[in-house]
Amino acid sequence: MLHVVRWCMGLFAICIALSVQAQDFEAVKRAAEQGNANAQVRLGAMYGQGLGVPKDYAKAMKWLRKAAEQKNAQAQTLLGSMYAEGLGVPKNNTKAIKWFRKAAEQGEVNAQNNLGTRYYKGIGVARNHMEAVKWYRKAVEQGNASAQFNLGTMYFAGRGVTQNYAEAGNLFRKSAEQGHPVAQFNLAVMYAKGQGVPKNEDEAVKWLRKSAEQGNKGAQKALEGLQAATQDQPQGFEAVKHAAEQGNAAAQNDLGMMYLKGQDVAQSNVEALEWFRKSAEQGDALGQNSLGVMYANGLGVARDDAEAVVWFRKSAEQGSALGQYNLGAMYASGRGVAKDDAEAEKWFRKATEQGYTPGVRPSP
Repeated sequence: MLHVVRWCMGLFAICIALSVQAQDFEAVKRAAEQGNANAQVRLGAMYGQGLGVPKDYAKAMKWLRKAAEQKNAQAQTLLGSMYAEGLGVPKNNTKAIKWFRKAAEQGEVNAQNNLGTRYYKGIGVARNHMEAVKWYRKAVEQGNASAQFNLGTMYFAGRGVTQNYAEAGNLFRKSAEQGHPVAQFNLAVMYAKGQGVPKNEDEAVKWLRKSAEQGNKGAQKALEGLQAATQDQPQGFEAVKHAAEQGNAAAQNDLGMMYLKGQDVAQSNVEALEWFRKSAEQGDALGQNSLGVMYANGLGVARDDAEAVVWFRKSAEQGSALGQYNLGAMYASGRGVAKDDAEAEKWFRKATEQGYTPGVRPSP
C-alpha cells in the first residue's frame, strides 16, 4: 500500500548532506578516531558509498555504530537501515526497529517514517496501524514528503484513522507539491473522481502529467487513455465491434464488456468471454484481467481459479491496477494459488499506489 523511503544505502544520501570530498578521507578518519560522532557518521557514509575509499559495509557499520552509541540520530537511522537490509551485518528486523525507534524518539524524520512503515507492515514488530499513523504524523509535522504520502494512504483507506478523503487529498497535495510521483498520481485520480476534492479534469491532467514526467507508468498510461478518449471516435456498439473485428485489442476488451453488461446488445457471458480472450491473447492488460475475472467467477466458462491466477498475473505484471488487486485477492484467499498474505499485501499495495480503491471480490 505504501511508498516509503528505501531502507538501503540510498539513505546515506537522504539522511546526510554529505559535504566531504574524497580527498577529505584522512581528515574525517582522524576526527572519527578521536571520538567525534559527526565525523564517525561521515566516515561510515564514505565507506558505505565508496567515497575516497573502497566500499566496505562492514567498516561502515563499525563507524555508524560508534556514532549511534553516542546517540547520534542520523547514525541510528542508518544503522537501522543496515540491519533492515542486511548490509555489513546479518539482516535483523528486531535490531532495525531498535535503532529506528531510538532515532525516531530524537525526532529524526526518516526514522519516524521508517518506523511507521514497520508498524504498518508488521516487520520486526506486531502490526499496528494506529502506531503507524502516530509515527507518520510526527514525520508529516516535519514536512517529510514520503510520510505525507503514507499518512494520506492511511486516511484514504481508513486504516488506523477514520476514513477521510478530504484529509487524504490534503496530504497527497502536500506530498505532490514536493515532487512525490505516486502522490501526484493519487491526487490526479481524486480530482478525476471528485473524491475528497472538487471534480476538476484540468487539475487531474496537470497532476497526471507531473507524475508521468517522473516516469510513473500508471500516470503515463492514464494520460494515453485520456488522449485516446478525446479523439472523438464513435463509441457505440457497432463502432466498437468494427474495431474489435479489425483486431484492436482494447476494442475487443470493450466489446467483451458490452456483452458482459448487456450494453447496447443482448447480454452474453459466452460472447464476452470470446472477446476478452482475443484481447488477452494479444497482450492487452485489461483484457487479461477481464479474462481472469471470467474464470474466477465461472462466467461463460467453468470456474477455474488456477487459470484466473494465470491471467491476473499477466495483467498485474504489465502494471494494471485491476490485475494487481485481483491477483492480491487470490493470494489473500488462497484461490488458485497457495495462500500467501505477504504476496497479497505486495499486490494490493501496487494497486493502491495507482489510486485503485479495492472491491470485495475480483471484478472487471
